[in-house]
Amino acid sequence: MENQRSLHIALIGDYDPQITAHRAIPIALELVSKQAGHHIGFQWLATDLITDSAVLNDFDGVWCVPGSPYRNESGVLQAIRFAREQRRPFLGTCGGFQHAVLEYARNVMGWADAAHGETTPDAERALLTPLSCALIETIDCLELDADSLIAKAYGRLKVFEGYRCSFGVNPQFERDLLSDRLHAVARDSAGDLRAVELGDHPFFVATLFQPERAALEGRVPPLVSAFVEACRRTAS
Repeated sequence: MENQRSLHIALIGDYDPQITAHRAIPIALELVSKQAGHHIGFQWLATDLITDSAVLNDFDGVWCVPGSPYRNESGVLQAIRFAREQRRPFLGTCGGFQHAVLEYARNVMGWADAAHGETTPDAERALLTPLSCALIETIDCLELDADSLIAKAYGRLKVFEGYRCSFGVNPQFERDLLSDRLHAVARDSAGDLRAVELGDHPFFVATLFQPERAALEGRVPPLVSAFVEACRRTAS
């Protein structure tokens, strides 16, 4: 490997070896490390230990991983806000997508009452609600926006990815949520929102699907590779 500083990535989530994505993520980072020639260090940050964004200062990137409901929702939202405001590369997958949208709604849109329907099902503004058909161990086709970071990562406009998810953006709020800053960059075969990006950020990508799962089949996940490259660029 090239003689350069090791990258240091924060994995925001409550580690559970029973969660497929949690087993896949270290493998994905190892595959990207070998392919790109960067040494990648990572640290799982349990959500109940995130009480101050200062714990994230020394990380080159933030990945909010699947596994919601998290033990400490406010810690997760604090970490996402840190990445957004400090312009640190951010990747959110599955639960990370849901909470990236929630953080944006509360702190950018000013929707203080926005809530996750998984933990607050009776909320008046339940921004994340049960999918009409739960995506449990499902693979679906995705259409990517041509100008998006995610399309550049994959090098094509149509991809197939896997899910283990039951909640998505409430269609009632989607039109108002998406704006010049927060873009819809992937929709599934039914036209439903499956990924977003922040247009005014070096790398802020959140997907309802779990691209890391490709690593369990020995394949380098293109989006993880793009995330790591963004971490390298901003760290240098």
